[in-house]
Amino acid sequence: MKIFNLSIECYPVAKVGGLADVVGALPKYLNKIEGVEASVIMPWYNKPFVHDHSFEIVFDGWIHQRRQMFQVQVMKERSKVLGFDLYLVKIPGLLDRDNPYGYWDESQQFLAFQHGVLHWLSAMEIRPDILHCHDYHTGLVPFMVEYCPEFSFLKGVKTVGTIHNGEYQGKMSWEMTSYMPWFYGENWGLLDWDGYINPLASMIKCCHAFNAVSEGYLNELFHSFHGLEVLVRNESSKAYGIINGIDVEVWDPATDPFLDFHYSRKNAQEGKLKNKKEICKEYGLNENLPLFSFIGRFAGEKGADLLPEIVWKSIQQTYGAINIMVLGSGDPHIEHELSHLNTSFANFSLDLGYKEYLSHRIYASSDFLLMPSRVEPCGLNQMYAMRYGTIPIVRYTGGLRDTVEDISTGGSGFNFGAATADDAVHAMHRALFVYRQQELMKDLVQKNMSYNFSWEKSAEKYMEMYRR
Repeated sequence: MKIFNLSIECYPVAKVGGLADVVGALPKYLNKIEGVEASVIMPWYNKPFVHDHSFEIVFDGWIHQRRQMFQVQVMKERSKVLGFDLYLVKIPGLLDRDNPYGYWDESQQFLAFQHGVLHWLSAMEIRPDILHCHDYHTGLVPFMVEYCPEFSFLKGVKTVGTIHNGEYQGKMSWEMTSYMPWFYGENWGLLDWDGYINPLASMIKCCHAFNAVSEGYLNELFHSFHGLEVLVRNESSKAYGIINGIDVEVWDPATDPFLDFHYSRKNAQEGKLKNKKEICKEYGLNENLPLFSFIGRFAGEKGADLLPEIVWKSIQQTYGAINIMVLGSGDPHIEHELSHLNTSFANFSLDLGYKEYLSHRIYASSDFLLMPSRVEPCGLNQMYAMRYGTIPIVRYTGGLRDTVEDISTGGSGFNFGAATADDAVHAMHRALFVYRQQELMKDLVQKNMSYNFSWEKSAEKYMEMYRR
């Protein structure tokens, strides 16, 4: 079975969030299944990975957007270093930039990427069994395959869509049709939702199957989906909930090159303590105190706006008997408030930006990971944390509900119900109570590290969906 994954992100080529981790791991594990050939197609970026690896040009052509012609080059990575074939689509002026997002012409970028991919496949008569589209950035591919005459060679190819985050749907005005390949006008309704072109809605309408990245998140979409609730309920016969996995080869405390000290389940407490001492020394924290951490984007959906109040209240209420470390960036107001607290509390440390190596070190060093998310389709951070023996403290929502069971019901994490600072701080107090009981804490660390969140199980579920 030949599967092409279409995505704007893929780790380690270009990463902004969890989408990159999923796309960088899923095809690798699919390829371990007999008879499967999974690949990734993504835009070209001016990134170290691209310059550090060797590529060959496998296609050179042109597409029209509005009244302009754009060159389309497709480059294939030669060594298959990621465990799958990687194709980069370069379109000078559109897909030759430093980052995936943040440009005024994003809609045109994403349209050009989808157009360029389908033009290449059609021109070279490459017909996969599955085109797997990840999030709205590639959501118009199922429509284009069926209703754009330019891609008649691909008509009938099975398309699958994955909803990684339904908060973003990519809606755009109808003027943007001038940037699309020509399509049969009577099919305009398959693009439309509430008077706009909505790529995510179109993907759900036109694909042969779609999935959300956890059972819990799929159930939430039926009731809360920013206006698409009716659509996803109407299309529920082709809907699946498949929890993401993690790449246990990349995320392994026994071999992780980013860690100061390696460890396994057998010596987890000793290994975590050594890593904790190093990071506390580096960031001026007290190594004898429990370390709570947050890693992620400073966005409302992540509950990051609650962080300043959480930091203030938890330190005040515990009389400074905890350490808190935050790694992330985003909303300038949140950054400003946290920066102010960073100068106010000696046992709070802030590192603005995103550093992959530092995230690994924090997982290995922390006692607890805080995730006060309002929306969490799947969540990978809690799985990384548990893999490294760190206890997750999570809001009971989406994929967090599917992966973290509360200690009170036999699990090895801490859940809280409302996305409020008070609820989060109350859960932190519960965690502190457990932290003071050394044997119980040791058991929780061991239990977390024994969970199997490997992509192997999730890849099999994707294969079930592909086969159906």
